[in-house]
Amino acid sequence: MAKSPIKIFSGSSHPELAKAIAKHMKVPLSEMLISKFACGEIYAKPKDTVRGADVFVIQTSTGNVNEDLMELFVMLDSLKRSFAGRIHVVLPHYPYSRQDRVATAREPISAKLVADLISTAGADHVISLKLHSDQEQGFFNFPMDNLNTERLFAKYFKKKKIKDLVVVSPDAGGAKDAKKFSDLLGAELAIIHKNRTGHNQSEVMHVVGNVKGKNCIIYDDMIDTAGSVTAAIKALKKMGANKDIYLAATHAVFSGPAEDRLSEAGFKEVVVTDSIPVTAKFKGLKILSVAPFLADIIQSVHADKSVTNVINK
Repeated sequence: MAKSPIKIFSGSSHPELAKAIAKHMKVPLSEMLISKFACGEIYAKPKDTVRGADVFVIQTSTGNVNEDLMELFVMLDSLKRSFAGRIHVVLPHYPYSRQDRVATAREPISAKLVADLISTAGADHVISLKLHSDQEQGFFNFPMDNLNTERLFAKYFKKKKIKDLVVVSPDAGGAKDAKKFSDLLGAELAIIHKNRTGHNQSEVMHVVGNVKGKNCIIYDDMIDTAGSVTAAIKALKKMGANKDIYLAATHAVFSGPAEDRLSEAGFKEVVVTDSIPVTAKFKGLKILSVAPFLADIIQSVHADKSVTNVINK
């Protein structure tokens, strides 16, 4: 029985990443016709047949998150109604990921709502990078791959051969991931205890761990307004850390004052991936491409092979 053909489609949120993935896989990027009606309604359909195909849709969450999602839903519906064989959503930055639980009375669990909407629209499988919490995989009623980027960062920092290294989690919630990252680097671990006073607002309370005279890497899943990480670098310097402090995060959301804060904070380097298109420019910004990694993952999924070997490379 012949293997279903593979087709890679891109939404309008991150076409550069989709092109890079297709190039790495040595397959053409299939054309998705996307337009808007005068009233702003989104229209989308594949240009050519997808009947029986193994379809991968590359879409991420940017500053236009709600429009990105609606475009994704319309694309999925068009593919489902065009008799695609399997529909995989490659969503490097999962939208609404931080709204993953009821922390105070009457709050929504919006990350679960988005999972339900993606399923209803027609997806059979989702691939994402670094969810805000691993438990969000349980929000989906179909297979979901939550891929960690820690090895991508570990390869980058190992080449620097930084001595007296400490990996710092900017909050207690990220301590588990920071510990995995520190183990890969053979580094010590420190945790910053902070009190979150509101959305995008937090106050550093104290640092748990020895950072005096150490070179530090603050490791997080995302940088939004950069308030937490700029407060963290101040706390580390106050505790006697060396001046060379690095910041590593998968998702460069970079909302509002983030670019100005990061350019003035004094980080040796701010290392992020291109899970979201990065338009910011400041000294020390380094962008690691996830295209080769995602391309290898897609190849494995298409071949019905385990993705573990790709993750652990």
